[in-house]
Amino acid sequence: MIIAGVLATGVLATSLPGQSGHAADAAKVAPKEAVQYKTPAAALQAGLTAYKRGDYASALPALEFAAAGNVFLAQYALAQLYSDNAGPETDHAKAYMLYQSIADEYADADPDDDKRAPLIAKSLTALAGYLRVGIPEIGLNPDYRRAADYLHHAALFFGDEDAQFELVKMKLKGEGIPEDIANAKHWLAVLTQRGHAGAQAFLADLYWRGKFMQQDKVRAFALIAVAVEHAPPGERIWIEDVYQNIFCGAGEGIRKQATGMVAEWRTRYGRKAEDSTPVGLDPLYPLAVRTCQNGDKVTPLNVKSLDAGQQPSTQPAYTTAGALPDTTPATTGSLRDIGTKTTEAPPTAGLPTPGLATGLMSNPSDAR
Repeated sequence: MIIAGVLATGVLATSLPGQSGHAADAAKVAPKEAVQYKTPAAALQAGLTAYKRGDYASALPALEFAAAGNVFLAQYALAQLYSDNAGPETDHAKAYMLYQSIADEYADADPDDDKRAPLIAKSLTALAGYLRVGIPEIGLNPDYRRAADYLHHAALFFGDEDAQFELVKMKLKGEGIPEDIANAKHWLAVLTQRGHAGAQAFLADLYWRGKFMQQDKVRAFALIAVAVEHAPPGERIWIEDVYQNIFCGAGEGIRKQATGMVAEWRTRYGRKAEDSTPVGLDPLYPLAVRTCQNGDKVTPLNVKSLDAGQQPSTQPAYTTAGALPDTTPATTGSLRDIGTKTTEAPPTAGLPTPGLATGLMSNPSDAR
């Protein structure tokens, strides 16, 4: 998916700071037990194999050895391992340096022809996440402008939906980019239509609380019911938190009113959750039994009787630049079905997708 807008010559150099190379040097951690690996490629394979079977003691030195040999996939896998709060080797400082190294070296990769492009975009998005909160142990202070610049590049150049979603949230708050609530609401609706579970859950929460829009508890429940069914592993905990809050507060009446809407929207907007770690590293995510304060168990909405035989949509994710969703009569007016008024038409097959390049952040110099 390529969003309308072209990065001007020289923009990358100004919008992707940290080009001194210190991050790249620091990211190449001295490997442990390096003598057992003949080549970086062999170490990568050993590291991924060990991680999959839960042998983190063996996975870590193997991935470190391969990453020190400048193997891109090892660098990304190691950053994922270090950034996983539920894993045994969490080290956010090392994860930040690895993501910075990837950004410095690969940010100008061809989004159409380079197979690494989706992972580069995820690295830029992860790097922006660290810049928004800072890492005190290494003296990294929050820097919203730099975060917005990295997200801007991932969203426009690589067409990454997660980066688009993070930009929307920053747009609502005016973090690093000028506040534009109307445009942010529009793009929440666009991402919701495309099946982005995080955007669906976030928009549901806004409807539930009546923030930035008129309160609509039925619509909120319908959106979060769809989102929780298709939440990717890395986003599941917070999406389930939103679902629990809405489920427990909705009551039986609102749930029944939303049932028909859920049956329709799960087909239109449900998208099978993707593996958020395409290198094959499956992060550890705790499972929890959720209950309301009154003791009621939080359960999925049962709509099987209304859509018997239908399965959640398995439309592909649009993480590859150049890929756009087909627009059918069933979804042409669907942004208004979601309830957010729009000033731009929904994406049309074969045409660039409008929005982020127009109004969200048209130029890095707009950031503050």
